[in-house]
Amino acid sequence: MTANVVHLQPAYILSQRQYKETSLILDVLTRDYGRVSLLAKGVRKTKSKTAGLLQPFIPLTLSYLGKTELKTLTDVELMQAFSPLPGMALYCGFYINELVGCFLHQYDPHPEVFTHYRDCLSVLMTGLNIEHALRTFELDLMDAVGFGLQLEYDFHTEQALQPLAHYHFKVEQGPIAALNGRFVGKTLQAIKRREFTHPQVLIDAKILMRTVIDVYLQGKPLKSRAVINNIIKYL
Repeated sequence: MTANVVHLQPAYILSQRQYKETSLILDVLTRDYGRVSLLAKGVRKTKSKTAGLLQPFIPLTLSYLGKTELKTLTDVELMQAFSPLPGMALYCGFYINELVGCFLHQYDPHPEVFTHYRDCLSVLMTGLNIEHALRTFELDLMDAVGFGLQLEYDFHTEQALQPLAHYHFKVEQGPIAALNGRFVGKTLQAIKRREFTHPQVLIDAKILMRTVIDVYLQGKPLKSRAVINNIIKYL
């Protein structure tokens, strides 16, 4: 879906890079058109009134036009009041931006991903329950792009997971019962329900999602993850 003219589309900037002397190329997550590439002409000029808005994590409405894949930005407006991401939440915001960039193809509409992204940012802005928000977003993103986790039954026996049984997890298959399995059935069931109140569930969810994401990225490293790990080392 590559509409020629789009007016006041709800959107978030995922990333930006400089183009020529005064412009930017933006990677944008829109509500109705998925990821879109926009050329923001002249916004780096000293007198530009829009450069301050064209930053990640700010809820915007964007208007743009063009017949090619690289559209031209024509208008930007602040959609609603927002709070900056505090402390570590800022780096986690760049992490979810990078995930969206990796897993969503350009011009592939996923309104549900836009909603999940907005909800995750709302939690990150509070600086609370950051890990809960990240794991929920990861799970929802995988569901949306067709890589949803099978966490309901044993892949080999096709029997429902037993709460106290142990399981290995194969990314493209699901849980497989094993005496030395890393995951307990009740933990996998809690992850499926997005219930992260128990510390062990949150720990296992992080291990599980890291494995899943790494498999589908086929070894491609996430820059934001490396930055977060380096920061944690020195805290």
